[in-house]
Amino acid sequence: MIDLSEQEQARVARVSLELEEGLASLEDIGPAISVFGSARAAVGSELYESAHRLAARLAAEGITIVTGGGPGVMEAANLGATEEPGRSVGLNIELPHEQLANPYLDIDLNFRYFFTRKFLLIKQALGFAIFPGGFGTVDELFELLTLLQTGKLPPCPVVLIGESYWMGLHDWLRQQTLAQGFIEEADMSWLHLVDDELLAADILLAHYRRTQQQKNEES
Repeated sequence: MIDLSEQEQARVARVSLELEEGLASLEDIGPAISVFGSARAAVGSELYESAHRLAARLAAEGITIVTGGGPGVMEAANLGATEEPGRSVGLNIELPHEQLANPYLDIDLNFRYFFTRKFLLIKQALGFAIFPGGFGTVDELFELLTLLQTGKLPPCPVVLIGESYWMGLHDWLRQQTLAQGFIEEADMSWLHLVDDELLAADILLAHYRRTQQQKNEES
């Protein structure tokens, strides 16, 4: 038996509770798409409206929209989901400068630990929409790519929305990491770089329909 201090035992208990409560809360949300992007996107900005339109398009097909639960792109996506049949989920995080949950959530969960939150942002999703953002957004993007590369995540589309924003990173991956053999061509295949959020929605919905068809054929 591992001998842990009381402090570490309490930490393990908190982690376990976050996972248990999160898994139970999200068990029945159905097919979901996770949307990532900057918390600093202003209400009414083109970035905000783009995330709003994407989420509304997906939610109209009954897809649940999952975000980090905060402002900016997250708020816009959750707002779009509430206007359609799909559900709106926010997985918020406790930060030193408090990030308040946006008001457009059917399910609102709060997390102390980034890694439990990120696990749940990924677990239920059948695909991912990545809007422009900062360190957190890029961190989430590369974690997704690592999980796909290592087979820890089933093959699924990771759609980068905003060609002018993401093209430099996309080119660097090809010209440096791929060219030097640090990744393979197959590792780039999950990335879809688009400029139109409705095209992004079509890519994600096409994947959803393929997976549903495969499940029906197997049943």
